[in-house]
Amino acid sequence: MRSFKAVFKIFLLAVWTLPLVLVQMLVLIFHRGKGAYFIPRFWHKGVCAIIGLKTEIKGTPIHNRQLIYISNHLSYLDIPVIGSSLLASFIAKEDVAHWPVLGFLSKVQQTAFISRSSSHAKKVANALDTMLKQGKSLILFPEGTSSAGTSVLPFKSSLFSLSMPKDMAPVAIQPFVLKLTRVNGQPTTEQSRDLYSWYGDMDFGPHIWEFMKNSGATVELTFLDVVEPSVELDRKALCKLVQDKIESGLGVAIGSSIEG
Repeated sequence: MRSFKAVFKIFLLAVWTLPLVLVQMLVLIFHRGKGAYFIPRFWHKGVCAIIGLKTEIKGTPIHNRQLIYISNHLSYLDIPVIGSSLLASFIAKEDVAHWPVLGFLSKVQQTAFISRSSSHAKKVANALDTMLKQGKSLILFPEGTSSAGTSVLPFKSSLFSLSMPKDMAPVAIQPFVLKLTRVNGQPTTEQSRDLYSWYGDMDFGPHIWEFMKNSGATVELTFLDVVEPSVELDRKALCKLVQDKIESGLGVAIGSSIEG
């Protein structure tokens, strides 16, 4: 019975996704501005409804200006949770672009890809610079990977240079905290947390299959006050400030080790 539930959800996802992807591809031919994010957000809302992801919003997400949204990261499931709330481009590792199906979908929703390869660094920097100059908002996970959600991993301070682009004004940051609160309708426990959280050496296929067989999860997004970059804050200081805010919001007390 639980396997049938998973198969049925996958069928619904396919039915939901195909027509919206076709429409989004047409939209991108003529328009890549803020309006091109409405169909992806609508799609994410549908994905959440189908697979049982509920989102609770605390604080106020800012939509009326260009921002870099920054949060902790628990799972690939964070994408529909966040995407159903924000009109912005995710920043993902380049290898995500080559994932079957998900890689294509990420491109259609205007995901920006970053590479670890030095040979691609300039190309990536130029692409991100172009997106910022076009006024796009970005969504960044500066931990560089996902975690169990019980703590915040050290942020990569190099990524905070995005808030200080060349030849344009600094881009403000809105930190937000992502917290898993319920799994299968019950308060999260150490045992149930990994049904949602995806980290370490977990395999994607078995993880998503197990999640689909269950009822879902509730994720709380707490949006914090906007941080304005200033000349007094270099990227490392800005990184530490934002990480401290997210750690405080998550309610953890860990060191703020910063990786350069």
